[in-house]
Amino acid sequence: MVLDLVVIGVAITMGPLHNSAFILLLSSRGGVRKGLAFLLSWLANLVVVIALVLLLTGGQPPTRHTVPSTGAIAAKLAIGVALVLYGAHRHRRPPRPHGPPRWTARVDNASWVTAAGLAWVLQPWGLVGAGAATALDADLSTLTDWLALTGYCLLATLSLVVMEMYVVWSPTSAHARLNALRSWLGGHQEQLIVTLSLVVGLWLTAHSIYELVA
Repeated sequence: MVLDLVVIGVAITMGPLHNSAFILLLSSRGGVRKGLAFLLSWLANLVVVIALVLLLTGGQPPTRHTVPSTGAIAAKLAIGVALVLYGAHRHRRPPRPHGPPRWTARVDNASWVTAAGLAWVLQPWGLVGAGAATALDADLSTLTDWLALTGYCLLATLSLVVMEMYVVWSPTSAHARLNALRSWLGGHQEQLIVTLSLVVGLWLTAHSIYELVA
């Protein structure tokens, strides 16, 4: 469970779409407050999903080779296969020029509520679902699993925390470097999405098949 959560958490935090949007929010008027709203909303989403899973299981993992256990593994397998197919599709698809989303033109006038809602819209739900399926194996009677779940939520939010703190402590240099990072992310968005989709998809597929046959 721990290794799966690490892989999924790293993939979530490295996603180019929400990181680019977050940098744009930080660069806008009142950016620190909007960024904080986005960050807390992003983290709250992850925590709520994990909490719902734990309420469903009662904090006790299902017994191996039972219907709930097999169903959770099958869900991870399905997500893994879907990510591989999605990554392969985007890799074969010829690049299409696209401008920035229309909401970026209104970011200066966006409220903190809008920034918080944007975090939910940009959440990579496929990966979040994989994290939820993995969390079904959590045993809350052990400190290790508590730490693993907490670490997963924080890891999936790490890029946002680093950028928010950077802007708070060194706003002048932070804005210049983060805008350069946003330009780089925009130029390499397709490669990043394809790579993350294939790597995480292959990992989940291979690990899920192993768990089904073991």
